[in-house]
Amino acid sequence: MKGKPWSIEEEKELTELLKSEKPLGVIAESLNKSPEAVVKKIRRLKLEVVVPTLQHQTTTTKLVLPKELPSVEEALTMLAGALKASCKSGLSKVEVQRLQVVATLARTYKELLADYINYRGIEAELAEMKEQCAAFAKKVQGAAG
Repeated sequence: MKGKPWSIEEEKELTELLKSEKPLGVIAESLNKSPEAVVKKIRRLKLEVVVPTLQHQTTTTKLVLPKELPSVEEALTMLAGALKASCKSGLSKVEVQRLQVVATLARTYKELLADYINYRGIEAELAEMKEQCAAFAKKVQGAAG
């Protein structure tokens, strides 16, 4: 069932509220719309995806990238935390889904990190082999000359 159509002014206000990174609840209240209606409009206007968090929903999708990659142990710790949290009774459907995502991401990260570490090792071995080949080539040229 569709609600009342959005006016151009409401769409402009929505854009401004998103730029100021207001929480979803504040945006919905300011526009006198439901959070679901705001999310749908954001998606239709291709402004930003609304990301849910534990405390509230936010309209920001900015990622803070770590300066260093977390270790395999840290990824496994997150996975273990998600596993432990998922054993609690009375979890909402959203909490269960979030824990499933955390577990999947931690598992995937661990696998990708292992591949990355293997590639870094292979790169180091290749660089060492190149140096050995260059040294051998010089030795051969010196012996031939």
